[in-house]
Amino acid sequence: MSVIKAENISKKYIIDHQRKNGPSSLRDIVSDSFGKLFSGKKDESHFAEKEEFWALKDINFSIEQGDRIGIVGHNGAGKSTLLKILSRITEPTTGQIKIEGRIASLLEVGTGFHPELTGRENIYLNGAILGMSKREIRESFDAIVDFAGVEKFLDTPVKRYSSGMYVRLGFAIAAHLNPEILIVDEVLAVGDTEFQKKCLGKMRDVSESGRTLIFVSHNLTAIQALCNRAFYFEKGLLIDQGETTHIVTNYLSKVSHKVLEKHWDDIENAPGNDQVRIKSFKLFPEYQDNLAHIDVRTPINFQFQFWNLEEGANLNLSMHLYTFTGECIFNVGTKSEQLSKGLVTGTCEIPGHFLNDGSYVVSMMIVKDTSTIVYNMEEALVFDIEDYRENVTWYGKWPGYIRPQLNFSIRQTEHIVND
Repeated sequence: MSVIKAENISKKYIIDHQRKNGPSSLRDIVSDSFGKLFSGKKDESHFAEKEEFWALKDINFSIEQGDRIGIVGHNGAGKSTLLKILSRITEPTTGQIKIEGRIASLLEVGTGFHPELTGRENIYLNGAILGMSKREIRESFDAIVDFAGVEKFLDTPVKRYSSGMYVRLGFAIAAHLNPEILIVDEVLAVGDTEFQKKCLGKMRDVSESGRTLIFVSHNLTAIQALCNRAFYFEKGLLIDQGETTHIVTNYLSKVSHKVLEKHWDDIENAPGNDQVRIKSFKLFPEYQDNLAHIDVRTPINFQFQFWNLEEGANLNLSMHLYTFTGECIFNVGTKSEQLSKGLVTGTCEIPGHFLNDGSYVVSMMIVKDTSTIVYNMEEALVFDIEDYRENVTWYGKWPGYIRPQLNFSIRQTEHIVND
């Protein structure tokens, strides 16, 4: 049975572009406006150009009861706009959407909270909005408070909550008040690791109970673990929909672009700040068998160069390696060194037969006094590792993020003699 059916959904916004030919400062604008007012002249120095922007265009899909839908796509692809339409926060410009069942949604921190009400009062308020009785809310109340971990602040106005407390309570309410359809946006990124694990576990419980889950996240590993179907959005269009692994693979194939080197010759225009400026970050593969691609056998060398602009600074480098789905594989750092002004070079080698095949992203931090981040060069390099197998007859996906060659042997240690 279809619980959600979208038919030709489109959403249009009007963007105003202010063009100015006249004064730019507040003082000039006020002075100029009074002059135009008393002189009777029309002010033609400011005018607006309006632009139509279609956040969604002709979207069609059907979601069955018990489906677990993951939605992937770049920022600005239309994912959040779709969730707002599904949650009835905004109406589509054209088309219609049919929903059967009670929806609970967590789209951003504090959605649905009244800041002047306490945590306790907001639990009852959200339950009432979902159409639940006081008895139903009371039955879930203790579980909500325990999951959110806000018992100590339950009678404190939520405007005094931190963003982490906001999202913990918001998710706990949305997940525990027994909606038929649960919608969760990327807000889980606000919580700590322990809370994220609790949320993913709770969403798994919701999906296994036969309720419908719609989950937007850049963590593709979580989407693959939770969802049986996925939608891929790009520039307001629904590009593809289907089985999760197929959609994620299709998405990654379109967004994966190798970046093996970045460099800047001019210190004035290089990224950085008044303490450091980046000169280059390069990846040097030691290609095997005269090949021109990296495979699981290939040693990979990294060279990172920056200009240190502060005499006697104690600096170290911290390199993070991520999968393309956002999982951190490792973080490795150099020891801290007291450096003079000038060019500094850091090198690191990842040996062959260490990483599994897949797409990877590298970030580099420059850290002062082993604790203060001076500059963070996020997602600087991107590279792919191809599969390679020898004397193996099984060609399924090799599990895991790493694929080391370890001393692992097998031998006959005893014989059975038949009488």
